[in-house]
Amino acid sequence: MVKINSRIHEVLGSTTLAITARANELKAQGKDVVNFAAGEPDFDTPDYIKDAAIKAIQGGFTKYTPSSGSEELRIAIAEKFKRDNNLEYKPGQIVVGCGAKHSIFNAVMVLCDAGEEVLIPAPYWVSYPEMVKISGAKPVFIETTRENGFRITAEQLQKAITPRTKILILNSPSNPTGMVYSKAELVKIAEICVKNKVWVISDEIYEKLLYGSEPFVSIASLGKDIFDQTITINGVSKAYSMTGWRIGYAAGPADVMGYMKNLQDHSTSNPTSISQKATVAALKASETSIAMMREEFKKRRDLIMSLVDDVPEISYIKPDGAFYLFCDFTNFGPCAETAKKILNDVNVAVIPGDGFGAEGWIRLTFSTSQERIREGISRIKGWISQNK
Repeated sequence: MVKINSRIHEVLGSTTLAITARANELKAQGKDVVNFAAGEPDFDTPDYIKDAAIKAIQGGFTKYTPSSGSEELRIAIAEKFKRDNNLEYKPGQIVVGCGAKHSIFNAVMVLCDAGEEVLIPAPYWVSYPEMVKISGAKPVFIETTRENGFRITAEQLQKAITPRTKILILNSPSNPTGMVYSKAELVKIAEICVKNKVWVISDEIYEKLLYGSEPFVSIASLGKDIFDQTITINGVSKAYSMTGWRIGYAAGPADVMGYMKNLQDHSTSNPTSISQKATVAALKASETSIAMMREEFKKRRDLIMSLVDDVPEISYIKPDGAFYLFCDFTNFGPCAETAKKILNDVNVAVIPGDGFGAEGWIRLTFSTSQERIREGISRIKGWISQNK
């Protein structure tokens, strides 16, 4: 047996990708699969973005760029931060990565040392703890409650901090729950992180997909002290339906970002040059396409909630952002087995909550058409009737 790096040996595979792969196998066999698993919009990338990419290819913009991204793109990102988030980052404080996931990974690798602790509110996105393990640090979970909307409280945060605590990973709007922290909640979290010198990695990839009246608040905008202790993560995958283009970005203190740039120098080098040009076009255009997509997601959210309301055996928390409905399936035993049975029995792909640190729960994405949402919930309802 080959001896594997001990840290990599501890890393778990992605349940999301595994379920999606199985769903694709069934589709290839001719099955009519309803996909509630994929964490990506079903909308096409807007034409003006594709046109910018085509123009880049035709113009010969197909060579290396600086590892941290082109100057043009980093300027556009800095303008976006100032315009949307009241954050003043210089281009030199921004590193463009191969997706927001890559940017988070780089931040964890640069900030963490072996034996240090990273606080992760649970439920959490499946990749956070695995990234921490790869860095040699230890993921420490802060268990949230349904009653509190799966948000951590300031008291919980303070209690979880030890002398080894290095980072808090914050995700708002959240994958998988769709919860969103209010400004008042973020102020309290920021105060504790500043007092205890805890870094924040703020994953804001779902920033544009909010369905309430409250505006999005970036924690780094709440004062100079928390600004200096935050790595802000974003990208174009969700808001611009550019998942396959693989562009994310991180911004933070210049010295930390310099180390992230160095890490990227020796790992991926630059993100795809053509995707960078497309991202410049995305960030500089009006947000009409985003508004249209957000409105459709809101309709789908309301639809899927109304349909699940008619299934008394399961319940959910109302999502205020992202495009996921996190449902309580604890009546049906281990959620991984439940998800497998639903996929194999009625050809509906869902994501079990155990990978998110929420055994018994299942994530349904409403980033598919209203017709498919109706069909998928109908099949799940039928499956539940047969498995009571």
